[in-house]
Amino acid sequence: MANTGWSQSESPFHAGELAIQARFGAQERMDKQGRRIIRDYLPDQFRQFFAQLPYVIVGTVDACDRPWASILVGEPGFLSSPSDRTLQIAAQPLFGDPLATTLANGIDIGLLGIELHTRRRNRLNGTVTAAHGDRFEVQVGQSFGNCPQYIQARRFELSVHDPTVPRPIHRLETLGEAEQAMIGAADTFFISTAYQAESAGAARGVDVSHRGGKPGFVRIDHNQTLTVPDFSGNCHFNTFGNLELNPRAGLLFIDFAQGNLLYLTGRAEVIWSGAEINAYAGAERLLRFHLDRGWRIEGSLPLHGSDPEFSPFLDRMGSW
Repeated sequence: MANTGWSQSESPFHAGELAIQARFGAQERMDKQGRRIIRDYLPDQFRQFFAQLPYVIVGTVDACDRPWASILVGEPGFLSSPSDRTLQIAAQPLFGDPLATTLANGIDIGLLGIELHTRRRNRLNGTVTAAHGDRFEVQVGQSFGNCPQYIQARRFELSVHDPTVPRPIHRLETLGEAEQAMIGAADTFFISTAYQAESAGAARGVDVSHRGGKPGFVRIDHNQTLTVPDFSGNCHFNTFGNLELNPRAGLLFIDFAQGNLLYLTGRAEVIWSGAEINAYAGAERLLRFHLDRGWRIEGSLPLHGSDPEFSPFLDRMGSW
């Protein structure tokens, strides 16, 4: 079928996204762009892309309205698209992953297909329509591609794994030495946010997004507080639009060498102006995250990542 873009009369963006776009004088431009590139189906290129991935990033919300960012892993082909309106996922959550408790029929879900070694990424927001043990299906609400900015290129080797095998798990309400070391070394993390009001129409749901920078770009202010620079992007403001209306967020940090995973959930605020932003060369604003709870799982990720090839977009950024 032809790639027709957004077919609905209502905006592909909700009130929070529209408010921030208007703040920067970009609302009219983003409306035209959004109607061109956001779709309520998966183009063939996206369907083929998801099918070749060995992992996908997932965003969900738990029973207490806390967003979580997760990762699912499988042999290429574990993601399949029997029609342009559905994506099937044949994988179980890894041991300790919050997805094991949040996944259910009817929930809103966000998916980020990201191929780090090519820096390609495509997003899908939708609804779980069937969940059966080791597989589930998602009905597409919105799908769209993202540019390759700030993605560190990595290749992966997938090892044989059983997601039910117990791993050392550390539940936390503050960031200890191990968690701070993992965050301090990170050049990549993922963030899940949500705005699920019925009034948002087709733009409601859960989003999960990538963030990247030079190692150390996530500043540890306190054992419960992180600050992250935000750089020039596509002006959709999907993450910040959600936070404008719902200040809850979930973060996922990955130790690509050891396979450790750090899941955090809490509240976030955006710092739009002020001298503090100047401490980060190239930053346009800051994201501040306040931890509520989380857990660190040792060695649960069956993917071993290579050393990163840093994004050329980071060349103009300072060292922090």
